Amino acid sequence: MAAPKMGDFEDLLPVMAEKLGGEGLIRELCNGFRLLMDGEKGVITLESLKRNAALLGLQELRDDELQSMLREGDSDGDGALNQMEFCVLMFRLSPDLMEESQFWLEQALEEVLSDG
Repeated sequence: MAAPKMGDFEDLLPVMAEKLGGEGLIRELCNGFRLLMDGEKGVITLESLKRNAALLGLQELRDDELQSMLREGDSDGDGALNQMEFCVLMFRLSPDLMEESQFWLEQALEEVLSDG
């Protein structure tokens, strides 16, 4: 069985969110971060991502593709992903979850504004 390519990404975050709830999903994302991070540096580096790429089914990706993934989530420009950057990236890569989050945010804002 061939490893999935980036274009074949199956968005499992909405399913996880539904089954685990918000806190459970965040806990699982934190576990995923710890699995991929460099234990000494406490962040996900290119080296730690390369070392653990097979766990994600990404062993076929080239270094430049892995580096691109890091750049996508690296908001502070340090070349690595801290836990917050990783979680934000996972949400950004999940269009369904982003739509659902947007819906709940709009509902909450409507409630707050109508109560005021």
